Amino acid sequence: MPHAAVAEVSTTSPTPGITYTISELAREFDLTTRAIRFYEDCGLLSPQRAGRNRIYTARDRTRLKLTLRGKRLGLTLSEVKELVDMYESPRDTQAQLKKFLTVLAMHRQQLEQQMADLHVTLDEVRTHEKEAKRLLNSP
Repeated sequence: MPHAAVAEVSTTSPTPGITYTISELAREFDLTTRAIRFYEDCGLLSPQRAGRNRIYTARDRTRLKLTLRGKRLGLTLSEVKELVDMYESPRDTQAQLKKFLTVLAMHRQQLEQQMADLHVTLDEVRTHEKEAKRLLNSP
């Protein structure tokens, strides 16, 4: 789903009983197993254990998908965790949506500032290019 919001996907297990290995998730999402373990250490994923093996549920898979979407939106992992946890809880949906809008507004402002900074930098580069070309063409 292109540029979908973090909150669009329910984190309830659509197909209970289906499980995944860390390698299967790594392949599916084009990640390293180390990255998946890092997300686990951050509290974003909580696989079950069978001896030394991790067993990921459909819920873990969905949380991983939402984590990657949040990263694409520019959210920090702590913001992603807060939002994903919020949508799993039975709390008031209005408060959840307001928090999500606040986070998105902050990131939009940051991106707009970065874009303005990039435009200024590009203008400076163009000016230097013109000046260098002028100097090359002058006798």
